[in-house]
Amino acid sequence: MPLPFRLVASDIDGTLIHADGTLSPRTIRVIDRLHRLGVPVVLVTGRPVRWLRQLYDQMDEPVPAVCANGAVVYDPATDEVLVANPLSVELLLDVTKKLREAVPDLALAVEVEDGRGFWYEQAWPLRWDSQHRDVRVLATPEELTSAPAVKLLARSASSDPDDFYQLVSKTLGSLAETTHSSTAALVEISAAGVTKAAGLAWLCERDGYTAADVVAFGDMPNDVPLLTWAGRSVAMANAHPAVLEVADDVTLTNDEDGVAAYLEQAFQL
Repeated sequence: MPLPFRLVASDIDGTLIHADGTLSPRTIRVIDRLHRLGVPVVLVTGRPVRWLRQLYDQMDEPVPAVCANGAVVYDPATDEVLVANPLSVELLLDVTKKLREAVPDLALAVEVEDGRGFWYEQAWPLRWDSQHRDVRVLATPEELTSAPAVKLLARSASSDPDDFYQLVSKTLGSLAETTHSSTAALVEISAAGVTKAAGLAWLCERDGYTAADVVAFGDMPNDVPLLTWAGRSVAMANAHPAVLEVADDVTLTNDEDGVAAYLEQAFQL
């Protein structure tokens, strides 16, 4: 029988893994069965490259990843960044100037070195990565814009998350891509045209797949471009309303192995 899809694309957090960060045996088994069928699985995530190891350590075989909301395409087999589309220094200078004028309690951070490094301002609440050798606090605000960044992160300590996203998006307009995937007042900013859909489209074109070949899974607004691009889009039951609105189908929650359950039925695994 012909396969229903030729490639599976999945977000990680809130989608493929459980809330505790684990990849269930059921999901690992489904990924392995798809591999044997010749159906590649691609991770499409807001995570940087340095945050993939925790997931890869749970897999039988690591799979390719589109990282930083589409800015980086990564091959774990060779530890190689295949393509990167960062914000230039000039663009960072322009964007950060506009944001500092618009947001009184702004804190900024950048993903640098294709997502292998992270630089943050003193006001940034560092909750992860504190022991990572390529993560450092900036001595001066000017350092933030001293190198290209695959992602700029903007945070407000006092704003409502949705209001903050609207403010940042309005402030930047078409100058850069803005999205969010957090319940906090945190906005993720990429170069114009950089989305999860664009990153996956580059990989698919290289490997001979089209959007119609792809089934994609997601749960947060940064997944919307991916889901609207893919031939079949699936929202998690725990998804943000913006994701539920655009998805073709809805599966179980991430803690109920919704991705695995959908793929088992689709491929009759």
